[in-house]
Amino acid sequence: MKDTVCIIGKPNVGKSTVFNRLIGERKSITLDTPGVTRDRIYGTVNYRDYSFYLIDTGGIEIEKSEINEQIKIQAEVGIYESDVVIFLVDGKEDLTIEDYQIRDLLKKSGKEVIVAVNKLDNVKRHEENIYSFYELGFPTVLGISGEHNLGIGELLEEIIKHLTPKEDSDTDDILKFSLIGRPNVGKSSLINALLKEERAIVSDEPGTTRDATDTKFKYDKEEYIVIDTAGMRKKGRVFETIEKYSLLRSIKAIDRSDVCVVVINADEGIIEHDKHIAGYAIESGKPVVIAVNKWDLVLEKNIKEWEKKIKDNFQFIPYAPIVYLSAVTKKRINTLMPEIIRVYENSRREVKTSAINDVISDAVLMHSPPSYKGKKLKIYFVNQSGTKPPKFTFNVNNKGLIHFSYERYLENVIRDNFDFTGTPIVFVFKNKKD
Repeated sequence: MKDTVCIIGKPNVGKSTVFNRLIGERKSITLDTPGVTRDRIYGTVNYRDYSFYLIDTGGIEIEKSEINEQIKIQAEVGIYESDVVIFLVDGKEDLTIEDYQIRDLLKKSGKEVIVAVNKLDNVKRHEENIYSFYELGFPTVLGISGEHNLGIGELLEEIIKHLTPKEDSDTDDILKFSLIGRPNVGKSSLINALLKEERAIVSDEPGTTRDATDTKFKYDKEEYIVIDTAGMRKKGRVFETIEKYSLLRSIKAIDRSDVCVVVINADEGIIEHDKHIAGYAIESGKPVVIAVNKWDLVLEKNIKEWEKKIKDNFQFIPYAPIVYLSAVTKKRINTLMPEIIRVYENSRREVKTSAINDVISDAVLMHSPPSYKGKKLKIYFVNQSGTKPPKFTFNVNNKGLIHFSYERYLENVIRDNFDFTGTPIVFVFKNKKD
């Protein structure tokens, strides 16, 4: 399992800028306004032989208010989950009461702490300001500038001193799938039905499962690992500290999975948060199966009506197969594993270069790319450049001419010709001259 690193600090010290710099993308909102990041945001950092989760937290303020208390709880949860904490301070300012309060919080945690003095964007400022921050009492103090990418390499080198390198697990060749969904949709009951035993705790009380747990079992003489996750609550409705880190546990479970099963409660119907949960899996490039559980509680069983509901609500994953089952009565439970195996195999599918080029050539002849300012997209060559999920690289005359509607058309053509049911597919466009 990956290690976790957390960025902690008062408002407006540049946490989100440093976060974006470390993960290599603009995921956190960065504005010159204190308190923009009010919730934890997660990313993955890959550096040398190391891979770790990075948590960006809201700024901790001394002023008492409900929102500040919630931010403090979020930060405490981030610290709790972390192996290493980056204590970010503003190198342009003197230490404040908030800095000392955060120091006391970190001292109590017993975690490895790296003090990163941000906004030291020139040598003179670095030399003049950095030594005063040793007053915080932590042995490691580094000067950085997130905005100007100074000292970030040194920060990463210091972080990995406290982490575990990537290792090949002895379960890497076993298909691992996670059950993700809102609390009380029946994930634990579904696991018990698959295992044919009462292995997971089952309760009508939402949030019974706090952690992500792995269970190995056999199906059709093959070994599999099922990961039960804590129910993903809507962020604004989570108040207990212990539940606040269940979302991170669930995201970690998704990351470790080969397939994600999005569990929906047929008795309650589809709500907006079900779509958000599926979105986590798609963002991670995971194959997806939609499992409509508690099907026995639906008075008028109308699969066509439910298929329409799912099609309307999950328009971003029209390729996901749907199974209708009941974990409690075990009816149709036998429909789940075949779909999990199918979408996993599809995520590993490799298409011959000649076959994919024939299909794309025919597609272009059938529907020519639209022109823009007198210029038209030309596709010279296509090859599959990856799996899990399948990735296709298009060599073109100008990738700036790609329109999202034509990209969607090409995806539909590929799906019509090759079985990629359940798995996202990724397109990469490269200019031929590059």
